[in-house]
Amino acid sequence: MNSYVVTGGGRGIGRAIVERLVRGGGTVVVIERDGEALSWLSGPSLVGVVGDAADESLVEEAADRAEAAAPLRGWVNNAAVFRDASVHSAPTSTVLDLIAVNLSLAVVGCAVAVRRFLAAGTPGAIVNVSSHQARRAVPGCLPYVTAKAAIEGLTRALAVEYGPHGIRVNAVAPGSVATQRYTEYLAGLGASGAAAVEAEMAQLHPLGRVARADEVAGGGGPAAGRRRRLHHRRHPAGRRRPLRTCAGSRAAPLVASLSAARAGQKGPAHAGCGRSGVGGGGVRSGDIRNG
Repeated sequence: MNSYVVTGGGRGIGRAIVERLVRGGGTVVVIERDGEALSWLSGPSLVGVVGDAADESLVEEAADRAEAAAPLRGWVNNAAVFRDASVHSAPTSTVLDLIAVNLSLAVVGCAVAVRRFLAAGTPGAIVNVSSHQARRAVPGCLPYVTAKAAIEGLTRALAVEYGPHGIRVNAVAPGSVATQRYTEYLAGLGASGAAAVEAEMAQLHPLGRVARADEVAGGGGPAAGRRRRLHHRRHPAGRRRPLRTCAGSRAAPLVASLSAARAGQKGPAHAGCGRSGVGGGGVRSGDIRNG
């Protein structure tokens, strides 16, 4: 039995991640700002912590509760803040604050996870949820885009530094996903507007539709091993060459990225930084930001 921490795990992609980990037999501590989003939690394997995932003391508490249940093996930084701002219309201080809000959510989670893994002397896995917007920016979303690009840089840096300690760090960058936010957006457009957006999404995504949250969480089935090979790039320890990113397959290997730690594997090489655009492609509308 192992334990995991998932930030922003009350809804959408985060909830799908939590549900998949629990089905695998783990205890999951869920950090969520909105307590109502945790009302579905039940049973000893699901532990809710209400608060800000950028609050280091609260995140340490979540780690304590995970380790009290079972050895900590995985950490998913999924929490994000969606707020638009442009440099021509918003004060620079506001733009910088919004960038920091999203970046700090990942930095705090990574820092706590790394310290816990090192203190325990055990291998572990960290997955940072990025976005297709780190590569394909959407107008008006500068703070979110900038923070997600920084999170991918953070992922590479951590993978290189802590890979020799058996700590694997990956980033998964979903495309558009059918979350509650996406559904609410479509509902606000009316029937004709929603149909037009869905037609555009079908053209933009190789699947002919936006992804489902459970696909981002791991997909499952025989393809899981293939996705794992795509995303766990390795190079000899001590060589400081840049880590390559790679395009994803049918579904992102988010939970698959935790599997080696769950099995207790500790390799001599640095962990790689994987990217996956679930469903492929970005969006052209500045109003749809689900990844």
